[in-house]
Amino acid sequence: MATKIRLKRMGSKKKPFYRVVVAESSAPRDGRFIEEIGTYNPLSEPSDFQVNEEKALKWMLEGAKPSDTVRNLFTTRGLMEKLHQTKNGK
Repeated sequence: MATKIRLKRMGSKKKPFYRVVVAESSAPRDGRFIEEIGTYNPLSEPSDFQVNEEKALKWMLEGAKPSDTVRNLFTTRGLMEKLHQTKNGK
């Protein structure tokens, strides 16, 4: 099965925060996941994004695909560039 790195919504109504998780692509959004690798709080100013970079790179090298939102967060953090450098052996 394909794995994805995506956001799991937590928090109360109108006050969301998210956990960055690795899950099977067929699992529900807030359902079962394999591993939690970070958090994202869009309501704080500036928005707070924390991720274990080593785990994220390990999962992406094993074939996990990040969702569009997670890919944007990883890009601002510089993780996608690190992934490409690791894959190209630089």
